[in-house]
Amino acid sequence: MKRERAYVEGRRNQVLEMLQRNPQLRVEELAKRLGVSVVTVRRDLQFLEEKKQITRFYGGARVSREAAGYMDDKAVYRDLIARYAATLVEDGDTIFINTSRNALNIIKYIESRHVTVITNNGKAISQEKADGVDIILTGGEVRHPKEALVGDFATRNLQNIFAKKAFLGCAGISAKAGMSTEIANEVNVNRLMIEHATQEVYLLADHTKIGHNSSFTSCGIEMVKQLITDELAPEEELELMRAQGVKVCQVRKSNF
Repeated sequence: MKRERAYVEGRRNQVLEMLQRNPQLRVEELAKRLGVSVVTVRRDLQFLEEKKQITRFYGGARVSREAAGYMDDKAVYRDLIARYAATLVEDGDTIFINTSRNALNIIKYIESRHVTVITNNGKAISQEKADGVDIILTGGEVRHPKEALVGDFATRNLQNIFAKKAFLGCAGISAKAGMSTEIANEVNVNRLMIEHATQEVYLLADHTKIGHNSSFTSCGIEMVKQLITDELAPEEELELMRAQGVKVCQVRKSNF
């Protein structure tokens, strides 16, 4: 039941983010991108409307002013996390990046030279980047709406690849459950990236994901050594992670 609730909550957050980026999306297009039925999307929209997070109109919906303000603030912190993470990439590094949009944003901020990015995020091919950054896709089955490359083909390719560093986003991170994702097919890819990073693994998670447990566990908290989050992350949960040996870095608006 907990996993089911986490999955539904994650899907509804995706609906909000999609509507914020494109208020003109219709119900049918939302259903297609999410890989669910039109009936499911309508139920999600009804729930979000009751929570005053959206305003519905015939065939679609738009994000409410209050929800848009909250999401804009979250987007600022996600951007700050990506910018800081990019400073940890050094000349000559080979790095892993998973399907997280936050992790993907690192690419446009990398200023180091001769950097190779290995990722299962299909959106990486259109990501803005410097000339000194090369991108290699793992290959695999494309899963929408994230354009995640998953499945046996992706994992077989990763089994023979090692990188100095891994920068991974997640749907949730907690001292109890570790790093979790909403998509079962992403678990094996995430684990391989963690296991095949020869130097450092950095987990990127804004404050909304701290203490949150999503549907599928990619790794336990004992495998998380470096967490990059923001100043709004709940301190009580961060202390529990520090007690498990996690080094926590918090970005602040005042530092950028």
